Amino acid sequence: MLRTEERQRLARERREEREKQHAAKETQILEKERKAKLQYEKQLEERQRRLKEMKQKEEQRRAAVEEKRKQKIEEEKERYEAALHRTLERNQRLETRQKRWSWGGSVTPDSESKTGKQHSSKRSPSTANLKQGEAAVSKRLSSSAALLNASDRTRRSQLSPLDSSVISRLLAPTQASLARSKSAATLSAD
Repeated sequence: MLRTEERQRLARERREEREKQHAAKETQILEKERKAKLQYEKQLEERQRRLKEMKQKEEQRRAAVEEKRKQKIEEEKERYEAALHRTLERNQRLETRQKRWSWGGSVTPDSESKTGKQHSSKRSPSTANLKQGEAAVSKRLSSSAALLNASDRTRRSQLSPLDSSVISRLLAPTQASLARSKSAATLSAD
């Protein structure tokens, strides 16, 4: 009887010990799972944060590149328009000089023998003609400049930005051609 009770008591103690160990293992497993889950969530948040930062940096870089490209196109457009304006002004000056020389007329023996009064009266129609001619040339040049600008804008709006920039570069006068034009203008002024 005592042996049976002793055996049962020992068996009960062993069972309780096993249950305690099993409960401890379960607790350890649950704790490990909880830590692993926390670690995973932390890594996931960190990864998302890094991705967000990378995306923001990429967007900022793209915006900066786009702004730089727009600025470059605007500068090229301004350079082209300034060169076109200088060319038109130079052509206008040259045309005006040529017209002045051609409108002056030739000196004939008859005109030399006439009095100063008649000579001065001859000069005034020539001056009036000169002013009319200048006005006509100015009007013609400004209308052709407007046409050039309008057709250039229309063409540019149909082209891609890359094509537009290539065309602007091709249309812009080179340093050599500007230097030649400048020296020709200086020679003609002399």
